[in-house]
Amino acid sequence: MAQTESKKREMPKAWEGFFVTADWVIYAVALTLVFLVFIMRAYTIPTGSMADTLRGAHFRIRCTQCGYRYDYDFLRPAYGITNQGTPSVEVPIKPGNPQCPSCGFYHQTARQDPYGNLYYPEELHSPIISGDRIFVYKCLYQFFEPKRWDVIVFNPPMDPKINYIKRLVALPGETVQIIDGDVYIDNMIARKPGRVQNELWMPVFDNDYQPSRPEIPAFNGHVWSQPFANTEGSRWDLTQNGGTAFTLDGAAGKTDTITYDTNIGNDFRATYAYDSAKIMGPRDIIAICSDLRISFNVDIENDSIIGAELTKFGVKYRGAVDSTGVMIIGKSSGESGPDLLAETNIEVTRGIKNFSFTNVDHELIVKYDDQELRYDLGQGRTDAGEIIQQMPSVSIFGSGSLKLSHIKIDKDKYYYNRLRGRDVLRAGASSPFGLNDDEFFVLGDNSPASLDSRLWDVPGKGNAGHLYREGVVPRDYLIGKAFVVFWPGGQQIYDGAKVKLLPYVGGLKAIVGGAY
Repeated sequence: MAQTESKKREMPKAWEGFFVTADWVIYAVALTLVFLVFIMRAYTIPTGSMADTLRGAHFRIRCTQCGYRYDYDFLRPAYGITNQGTPSVEVPIKPGNPQCPSCGFYHQTARQDPYGNLYYPEELHSPIISGDRIFVYKCLYQFFEPKRWDVIVFNPPMDPKINYIKRLVALPGETVQIIDGDVYIDNMIARKPGRVQNELWMPVFDNDYQPSRPEIPAFNGHVWSQPFANTEGSRWDLTQNGGTAFTLDGAAGKTDTITYDTNIGNDFRATYAYDSAKIMGPRDIIAICSDLRISFNVDIENDSIIGAELTKFGVKYRGAVDSTGVMIIGKSSGESGPDLLAETNIEVTRGIKNFSFTNVDHELIVKYDDQELRYDLGQGRTDAGEIIQQMPSVSIFGSGSLKLSHIKIDKDKYYYNRLRGRDVLRAGASSPFGLNDDEFFVLGDNSPASLDSRLWDVPGKGNAGHLYREGVVPRDYLIGKAFVVFWPGGQQIYDGAKVKLLPYVGGLKAIVGGAY
């Protein structure tokens, strides 16, 4: 009898498996809900105000002349689209005339060749690439203080029902200014950490990309030619490997120099290839960016020197490596000879190494392979010299036997304190902006196309009729920190884009779920 009752109470194997599976499913769903509600949330970036750090819906363009790939904003109003919808078919690229950030080619509708004949480049059509998908830590700032340069998601105080994502640049109790494209906190320049800076470089020229029809007068309004040229008496050969490599077979102790000509190649104005040129207004009012980096691969033989020169506010700075194992940084002004600023001994071996010289955030940096030398110009407003709107210059110099390849020039992101000839509302060079307790200041990396703390012109809305000051993000409106791009927009995944952690990426003034 006992044996019979035991058999009646025994659960069939099929039902046992079902309940075990259901138990796991319930746990998984519960953990997922906790994860999504309290810990992490996924967002799709809809707009381009943080580009190129994070991209909203955009076009992926390959320059029809040099083959350089770059992104160009998809502006819904140009297509009569008032919501966040994205057409699923190829469309003509509007507004027109995107410009290659490397060779300077304007994609225009009708041009005249050197013989006076009109030609019509094919109208650019492209599919629209969806915005980057990111995960955001929702509860992080309940336990840890926000940090400068974080990418944060928050409710904009003007309309707390939607979400923005931008770069946090100033914290409670600080005074913020934007001067010459840089962020200043309490009258001292706020230097970007290395990982942040690597996200913010924008191309000026990449010598690996040579136009197929340089005779067309559409490269910055003229025909294209190699923008690097020998100075008088210099003997660099700029024709190797179809013009993509430079070689020098010179005498030890004699310096040969090539200089980048901004009248031929792209200049150093703070334009953004992601945006239509029309957004910036007349070219002569566009600010000049003097924070630059030049880099290339080099094979240094014995009795040789390789170096680069960058100017800022009329001062020449030089970084160089000697084959004997000496790395130096120097400067000179006017006709005076160079002053040695910093020197160190390094290991120099034969073979192809990467060399770079950088002037950014009032700091000079020379790198050779994985070895580097830094020199601090000072963090004060004029420590790098009196600020003047003067086009900088870039040169490469060397002696002995050298071969260079993958030559590139980049410029830093430029945060604007004047847009289309008008001052921003706050935090400009002449309008420092102080933050009170629990107030934060944010910028978008695509500064010309970002509606951020500089420009908010209405007070923020709080509970029970409370108003927040214009231009601030209240602590109560912080949602979280952008953590990872888990799916780069569209075909970028096929162009070598990778899933990337974002403890440093920040600031796209995208409206997530909003209309701007």
